[in-house]
Amino acid sequence: MKKIAAILLLIVTLAVSQEANYDESLVPDYTLPELFKMQDGTLVKTVKDWEQKRRPEILALFEKEVYGKSPEAPKNLRYKVLEQSDKAIDGKATRKQVRVFFSDNENPHMDILIYIPNKVSKPAPGFLTLNFYGNHTVSNDPEIIISDSWSRNNEDFHIENNKLDERSRGVRTNRWAVEKIIDRGYMLSTIYYGDIDPDFNDFNNGIHPLFYKNDQTQPGPDEWGAIAAWAWGLSRAMDYFEKDNQIDQNNIAVMGHSRLGKTSLWAGATDPRIAITISNCSGCGGAAISRRKFGETVKRINTSFPHWFCDNFLQYNDNEDNLPIDQHMLIALMAPRPVYIASAEKDRWADPKGEFLSGKFASPVFELYGFEAMQADEWPPVNTPVKGIIGYHVRTGKHDVTEYDWEQYLEFADKYLKN
Repeated sequence: MKKIAAILLLIVTLAVSQEANYDESLVPDYTLPELFKMQDGTLVKTVKDWEQKRRPEILALFEKEVYGKSPEAPKNLRYKVLEQSDKAIDGKATRKQVRVFFSDNENPHMDILIYIPNKVSKPAPGFLTLNFYGNHTVSNDPEIIISDSWSRNNEDFHIENNKLDERSRGVRTNRWAVEKIIDRGYMLSTIYYGDIDPDFNDFNNGIHPLFYKNDQTQPGPDEWGAIAAWAWGLSRAMDYFEKDNQIDQNNIAVMGHSRLGKTSLWAGATDPRIAITISNCSGCGGAAISRRKFGETVKRINTSFPHWFCDNFLQYNDNEDNLPIDQHMLIALMAPRPVYIASAEKDRWADPKGEFLSGKFASPVFELYGFEAMQADEWPPVNTPVKGIIGYHVRTGKHDVTEYDWEQYLEFADKYLKN
């Protein structure tokens, strides 16, 4: 039955992708909502106006209309170190595997895989990430615990009957510059996103049921979808970092790719403890301007993945101009904390130019704080990073995470975490 559902979803996805606009001349005229115009019509003139009035308005609109409102951290959150060794990666790192329990019960839970460089003084700054296929897929390290959470069936990654197994160990090492990150002096932590909420249009197999009231079986129209749930999980990892004296809780960069890039942006917007937010090829519902209707659109993403956002977002299918916000305002919510947005030349589905424009149009908020934000007026050439407190690059290649991407993120971290 699940295989049939997956086939039908693929058919729908292919059908809508064939209709996508990839012609810049066909991008409609649009007017973005004003960053500095408050709902009562007055204008933001100071940082205080932004922080106490306009920013809360924009955050509330994203909660209500796009991602859904998430609950607070549970009071009975618990942690257990399952395994620890200071001889990981040929002795370069200390590996910790920490299980986070969301309630008094054993399930659901999430496992954080953590590599802390041995050569740096502690606490160490670092990266917090989510991964698609299990912690054990990011490295060939035989000691990484295989997740027992549900997963999407995928023959290429040896996932059968929604379960991960030993055959998939290390199959995603190409996306994770583990040794380079450690050698650079950064901690790397990652969580299998399916531990938090399996990526199905079903709200009864992850963390959502822990917060249902009475006979509730799915989130309300303005309550958290899967992206908000994954972002909530990142915040629970931040909770743990506050208790680990080997990790610098004040200097954590959250990085995500594709749907998890959308997640990293929402996590950065909702959790001020995150020092740097990095979005890699996040596209529609992430960094790309929705009103451009280039590549993937609101209707297409809501059709293919209706569980990612709150139900209120459905009313903006083919109706982007009525959104009271757009994604440049999401980037602005991070100010004055640094943000890096990355695109790929061949990933037109994610609208690379629209991703750049979000950073550009968010810049006035960072400038309000006195920063020179997006240091480019025009979409830059390929492989020419734009540096500033809003970083950006579009690289050669496809929808992926590459060594080139990580090199830019590490340079950005050198500038804003270490200094």
